[in-house]
Amino acid sequence: MEHRSTLDGLTTFLAHPRRIDPRPAWGRLLALPLLTTLSGCQGVQSALDPAADDAGRLALLSWVLFGGGTAIFVLVMALVLVAVYAPPERRRWLGSSRAIVIGGFVFPTVTLTALLIFGLSMMRANNASGEADPLRIEVIGEQYWWRVTYLEDGADPAFVTANEIHVPVGRRVQILLKSADVIHSFWIPNFAGKVDMIPGHTNSLHFTAQREGVYRGQCTEFCGDQHALMVFDVVASEPAAFAGWRTRQTRDAAAPATPFLARGQELFIRSGCGNCHTVRGTRAEGVLGPDLTHVGSRRSIGAGVFPNNAGTLGGWIANTQHLKGGARMPSYGSFTGEELRAVAEYMESLK
Repeated sequence: MEHRSTLDGLTTFLAHPRRIDPRPAWGRLLALPLLTTLSGCQGVQSALDPAADDAGRLALLSWVLFGGGTAIFVLVMALVLVAVYAPPERRRWLGSSRAIVIGGFVFPTVTLTALLIFGLSMMRANNASGEADPLRIEVIGEQYWWRVTYLEDGADPAFVTANEIHVPVGRRVQILLKSADVIHSFWIPNFAGKVDMIPGHTNSLHFTAQREGVYRGQCTEFCGDQHALMVFDVVASEPAAFAGWRTRQTRDAAAPATPFLARGQELFIRSGCGNCHTVRGTRAEGVLGPDLTHVGSRRSIGAGVFPNNAGTLGGWIANTQHLKGGARMPSYGSFTGEELRAVAEYMESLK
């Protein structure tokens, strides 16, 4: 949906009303709800801006329900006005047995049955797996991050990453959803509906991305103190670009290119980071925390909390509990400034 010109105009009107039309202030009050409504119809986290077939069906169902509800509301309000203001001889029919049977029984029964059948057909289509050989990705929700495993796909080996999902445009994707601790809920509004992640149980979600872009996913089941900061990016790209990304992700981490980066790697291993994190190709083989083999290639750190660069990596390492209290990673305040910069730049080099 394209509302950008409307949104830009309303934003300008709200910010600089005299530049457009010096009318009473109530005009701006009326524009504000419209601006808020339209802003929810687009963006990287909007169920009404579908970028996949499943989300498209959900958006269609939503608009049918919105439109049908509006039409029924208008009809009821019109009948109320007739009942209140029309002359007695012109409103007498509202009390007839025929009007009561049609309006109180036939109309709601037919309307609700039609909506139920339509809604169930949309749900059935979304629950269908589609392709016989989809791209299979396992996502495990943990407090407060996402463990992402790409399963074997033909000749392509499996590998593990975290807090970011890449998918090819035009191919069916199957997400296998699990939880390692409490109940989480997995939702990518632009792609599909919410699915719970329940300990000891595997749920499944299917979708086919229809256009390139970067979209936002979110945990939508309260799972603890940092529930609101448990997000992730979904990157949809053309099949060739996705294949290149997957090939790079399956490789071991690159060796440090400079003595300063080698110093960062040494500090990383010596400080015990490898007890919780894996960096393939090194002695770091921990599995408690996110796999960091190619952490420098990700868009964010901390499960979508901060942009990924050496500065934010350093801040995260030194002040984890201050930035995301309750996360299982402790703050490493013992590093000197130079040591912290070496470790952060080593992390950033892992691409």
